[in-house]
Amino acid sequence: MSAEPTVVLTKGESMRKRVLFLCTGNSARSVMAEAIVNSRWSDAWEACSAGTRPAGQVHPLAVRALEEIGVSPEGLRPKHIDSYHGRRFDLVITVCDDAAGQCPVFPGDGVRVHVGLPDPAEAGTLDVFRRVRDQIIHELGELLKSHGGPAG
Repeated sequence: MSAEPTVVLTKGESMRKRVLFLCTGNSARSVMAEAIVNSRWSDAWEACSAGTRPAGQVHPLAVRALEEIGVSPEGLRPKHIDSYHGRRFDLVITVCDDAAGQCPVFPGDGVRVHVGLPDPAEAGTLDVFRRVRDQIIHELGELLKSHGGPAG
């Protein structure tokens, strides 16, 4: 009878999979996805987000839409894609067509997936931010689940 293999983690390592959400401004869609994944599915996933041209701040309506469902926006800030150079990701998800065109190759590991989400900042209404937030929960939850981690 053989024993189960032992997985040894070095300090700071985790069994969680890592996902990077990319968009242009990193102020709404990708940052909401980061917060939702880290709040709801942190047992299986560690999420980060970045933009090709990051905005100066997280959109206030994105913050409000997150808070409505009990997701803390604390610590969220727009970041440039270069801040993740050299880091390993299991999954890299672009969430807007602009970022998909500008980031055809992420300089690192990870399966690339594109999930086109409407830009709620263009509409500028809380209802649109809510719809995008709910789409993130449903569609990205299913996507993460299909890539080997519990979510949804």
